[in-house]
Amino acid sequence: MALDQKIKEQLIQYLNKLENNVVIDAYIDSGDASNSMMDLLSEIAEISDKIKLIIHKESNERIPSFKVNKPKEETGIQFAGIPLGHEFTSLVLALLQVGGYPIKLSSDQIDQIRSIEGKYNFETFISLTCHNCPDVVQALNVMALINPNINHCMIDGALFQDEVNERKIMSVPTIFLNGEEFGQGRVELEEIINQIDSKAGNKAAEKISKKDLFDMLIVGGGPAGASAAVYAARKGIKTGVVAERFGGQVMDTLGIENFISVKATEGPKLVAALEEHVKEYDVDIINLQKAKKLSKNGGNYYELELEGGGKLESKSIVIATGARWRELGIKGELEFKNKGVAYCPHCDGPLFKGKKVAVVGGGNSGVEAAIDLAGIVGHVTILEYESELKADQVLVDRLKSLNNVDILLNVQSSEIVGTDKVTHMQFIERDTKDEKKLDVEGVFIQIGLVPNTDWVKDSIALSKYGEIEVNNHGETSMPGVFAAGDVTTVPYKQIIIAMGEGSKAALGAFDFLIRN
Repeated sequence: MALDQKIKEQLIQYLNKLENNVVIDAYIDSGDASNSMMDLLSEIAEISDKIKLIIHKESNERIPSFKVNKPKEETGIQFAGIPLGHEFTSLVLALLQVGGYPIKLSSDQIDQIRSIEGKYNFETFISLTCHNCPDVVQALNVMALINPNINHCMIDGALFQDEVNERKIMSVPTIFLNGEEFGQGRVELEEIINQIDSKAGNKAAEKISKKDLFDMLIVGGGPAGASAAVYAARKGIKTGVVAERFGGQVMDTLGIENFISVKATEGPKLVAALEEHVKEYDVDIINLQKAKKLSKNGGNYYELELEGGGKLESKSIVIATGARWRELGIKGELEFKNKGVAYCPHCDGPLFKGKKVAVVGGGNSGVEAAIDLAGIVGHVTILEYESELKADQVLVDRLKSLNNVDILLNVQSSEIVGTDKVTHMQFIERDTKDEKKLDVEGVFIQIGLVPNTDWVKDSIALSKYGEIEVNNHGETSMPGVFAAGDVTTVPYKQIIIAMGEGSKAALGAFDFLIRN
């Protein structure tokens, strides 16, 4: 498996940064997967004389797999499979960090990880097409490198299907700790630490509550929030961003082809650029904190209460909390979430290789999901409530050209059924009222988004759809509180529109500050 020449040239530049020797311990047999992994590792070892490759043909380790170690010292970092695709970055970072390249964490974070007591054996099941998986893998690899009591193994679910079936894994990333399921979906380093360090949450809340008064506090770290932060910081005022996760829904968006001036990009790449831009300014980013309540205190300031217990005060607020996946609201949906019910075809699609799946929703996201899945799974059935697909014609034409896709129109999904995982779903033909059964092992729900406004429903005026009502300056019904992006009544939920609305809301909030 030869590396692309461009990738190889980049790898040479990275590996030149190795300060110390690295040992790759490879565990293989005579199979094709082992041969492919060895081709990759051999090519990497040839690039740098600081990398030594040792082959083990008899062991109790997963095969094929390899560990990235220091000479005469195990780091606890292991890859089961061939980390290409999105996981190639995880491999490169592991090599660099084991080889002495500085870890980009604060000294407080490093000390906190180092002080964690107990034995922690983490396993993360991933797919190589999952753009959220590398964040989890890289976070746990860093923890393993810092603390000798922590081990971590990345496992390619497509390659280790027997384990996936045995452990009933239906979504990625899925994390196991000491043999028990620990979590699913994208999680940040701080979230993992908080879950295994019982004192971390209280420390974070106490630290947050000690922060000084902000001039402008932005709630949400997606495109609207990031844009608002840049515009506020450029005014020279004290600016903060509170985000449940920086990037928001964009982190779950794979292909972006309508961001003006950028021909094509991916969600995680755009989020990284947004975060880098925001950090160019003096902005206090308070990540992994969910807003709980907004109120006006006895003075002229607004108080933001967080789910984790912390409280912040500010002279103005910009709400940019975005939206989340809309649920069908039918029986079985929540019961089988991550057990066959999924929302991200890019992440979870490879786990359904060769199987029958359904996609609910005939808009752009649903049709795009069906097209992507058709290249992986055995068969796709798309179910649309209306009498025709609502997606762009170019997507519909592409969908209809595929020979392993069926389209059911004018149907209503009624129930998702299974035992320990999905076995089939029920739907009703709307014209005849007949109930039908569809045998599938996966159901991908793609019916749009719902605004994240539950926490302000008692303090700010909302539309009948739960969106925050704003005027032409982005101001809400509460003076001094502004909103932007998918959380508002502004039509056309697009990244580029959210950015423009974020800057407008920040300018509106700044105008409020100087007039009051």
